[in-house]
Amino acid sequence: MAQQIIFFIITSIVFFVAGKQFLKIRRNILLGKDEVINDNPSERWRNVLFIALGQKKMFTRWIPAVFHLFIYVAFLFTQVELIEILIDGIFGSHRLFAPFLGGFYTFLVSTIEVLTFLAFISTIVFLYRRNIMNIARFKKPEMVGWPSRDANLILLFELVLIVGLTCANGADILLQKINPEHYHSTGNLAVSSWLGPIFFGGLSEVGLHIVERFGWWLHILMVFGFALYLPFSKHLHVFLSFPNVWYGKLTAKGQMQNMPEIMNEVKSMMGIGEPTAADAEIPEFGSKDIMSLSWKNIMDSYSCTECGRCTSVCPANLTGKKLSPRKVLMDIRDRATEIGTKLDSGDVQYIKADCRATETVLTKDNFDDGKSLFDYISKEELHACTTCNACVEACPVLINPLEPILKMRRYEILTLSQGPGDWVPMFTSLENSGAVWQMPTEREAWIHE
Repeated sequence: MAQQIIFFIITSIVFFVAGKQFLKIRRNILLGKDEVINDNPSERWRNVLFIALGQKKMFTRWIPAVFHLFIYVAFLFTQVELIEILIDGIFGSHRLFAPFLGGFYTFLVSTIEVLTFLAFISTIVFLYRRNIMNIARFKKPEMVGWPSRDANLILLFELVLIVGLTCANGADILLQKINPEHYHSTGNLAVSSWLGPIFFGGLSEVGLHIVERFGWWLHILMVFGFALYLPFSKHLHVFLSFPNVWYGKLTAKGQMQNMPEIMNEVKSMMGIGEPTAADAEIPEFGSKDIMSLSWKNIMDSYSCTECGRCTSVCPANLTGKKLSPRKVLMDIRDRATEIGTKLDSGDVQYIKADCRATETVLTKDNFDDGKSLFDYISKEELHACTTCNACVEACPVLINPLEPILKMRRYEILTLSQGPGDWVPMFTSLENSGAVWQMPTEREAWIHE
């Protein structure tokens, strides 16, 4: 009974704390502009099935894809055993599903054990790839420090989970023969039936019980630790990759969104739409900060796996330029998290100066800390992008790094009237003659000859 109470208290605390963190991430995503994405649901569900669930785009590089598949499928299957562990922990039962499922339970747990063994091999391979093999995309400047430690930590967590499961199942197999009334028969499991006797065959019943309980608690506490850690890790993609794929862009990759402000201005100039009032406030074009990106752009950043496939195919990065599409997404996520933390503080110093006389509550609409995305992403990075869409094509979860780059470029050029010096003559020529080349006559002059 004491164990059930302790388990219930720990579970409740974990769900409460983790839930609060996930709600903060949702809030951070919704800091962006509203964007309605609900077209062609059948194609979107197809993408979820083949790209998110089926890992289709991972297999453009089949060696890491196969090892990732082992870990991914093991993760999916172990959720069944996790449900049983949660029920057992709350109600004080032991392997509640075993008597009801019979032979199918043996097959299911054996499948989980085989997948867990393959996941163990894959984890060792990924630790080797990240720390010993000199793979360029894992050694980029943005991966120094926490991103690299984060990747290794999650792999170490995997190993601890596997150790816990192996201890619990291995000792349980032996206890079934000693105390069958409490330890329900699972049948011959694929791994534990031979691994259990090898590791724990010489232990007494008390020793086996200690090992089984140790493995059981180690596994569930590691799961709880993972749930608490996930909101601060790149492995948030475990959950967000599915909705991110569903909301992925279905239009042509090179297609840019129209800006209503410019369209209305052009219509006004052509006498089509409503004329713009002389004293109307000049609109802000493009994106300067999180609040002027769309919520989907921010979800992209939180869904990023930091795998670096986008950066590894970026022609600008490959030629030594500063641009890294992965870093752009990481910077957007960091900035969204920073704004969310400051909003949580409620500190009135972050209220816009012109609002402080009338507003006393800090909100995303009156927020201003004197910083922007340009403090994270340099103009040099933005200018290096060739808009080739290689990064968009490479992403395994349909993230679009190009979109925020173009939005920030639009802000720089249209709102700030700035840009690289060699771009300015082109813009001036386009404005004056309708062509990118500087010509002494109007572009359409030949029509009148």
